[in-house]
Amino acid sequence: MTSLDERLCDNPFLMAPMAGVSDGAYRVMALRGGAALGYSEMVSVAGIHYKSEKTWELVYPAPDEPEVAVQLFGSDPEQFREAAALVSERVGARLALIDINMACPVPKVTKGGAGSALLDDPALAARIVRACVAETDVPVTVKIRRGRRMGEEVAPEFARAMEQAGARAIAVHGRYANQLYHGEADWSCVRRVVDAVSVPVIGSGDVTGAQAAVNMLDECGCAGVMVARGSYGAPWVFSDARTLLSGEKPAVHDARERIETVASHVRLLDAYDLHMAKARSLSGWYLRGMPDAGKWRARAMACSTAREFLAVADEMLLAVERADDDV
Repeated sequence: MTSLDERLCDNPFLMAPMAGVSDGAYRVMALRGGAALGYSEMVSVAGIHYKSEKTWELVYPAPDEPEVAVQLFGSDPEQFREAAALVSERVGARLALIDINMACPVPKVTKGGAGSALLDDPALAARIVRACVAETDVPVTVKIRRGRRMGEEVAPEFARAMEQAGARAIAVHGRYANQLYHGEADWSCVRRVVDAVSVPVIGSGDVTGAQAAVNMLDECGCAGVMVARGSYGAPWVFSDARTLLSGEKPAVHDARERIETVASHVRLLDAYDLHMAKARSLSGWYLRGMPDAGKWRARAMACSTAREFLAVADEMLLAVERADDDV
């Protein structure tokens, strides 16, 4: 298995975990688009403890996915211990790492002491990390935020405590938890975490595209960058970032490529038996900025099967071809 340091040295651009978004189809599209690794949606350790099959559906890698990073959330160290052991056993050699979510600001997560609530209890957070490290051979990493509340930055000190507990990398989002996703991420916080620890640091927050990913890498001195919303409708953002990093200019992704890519994504949703309602969001993301985007988006929103979505994609391709012939 490639070590985490080697992976980031070879390709520092990662597809972030995103609740309701980063399913197997999304991860495979990101990998095809040049991501070094894709993360699962947040997986509840309580769900694993209570043997929820819906929870396990979030864990398993897709058929075309060589490996996956599984992100766990919760607040009970013993449930984390159990989950780390079971995930390692069931995913086996296709498990790249286990990430612990200490960043999610959503009240339904934090009210149970999970996600960013752990930033207020570094001792408990450290126990959780040690519990996972004891039960798996893959790297255990942690994702955190700048702090829980505006003006109370804890990330550098908290990151040091997680490193001492055995975390092999720290991902840090440069917003406070009570900012949710409003305002701007403070990338200088990422730099301060880089300076505070010796393990790799992965930056996150306001990585809106390939250039932003490269800028974060340069400005923060981090070992890697997580791309979240910047990958919506743009799975090529990862390869574009690598191209920019090499000093070259990325290719232009025209309407034809966008249509063909969303069609490929819909085929994966269908092949993996994932909910086709997701294709409606995907269509909005992929078609953004295209000619007649509103019209085609409305057509896609009326679709309910893969066949219907793909028929609309074929119509869009014909429209693009006619427009090219008229030029």
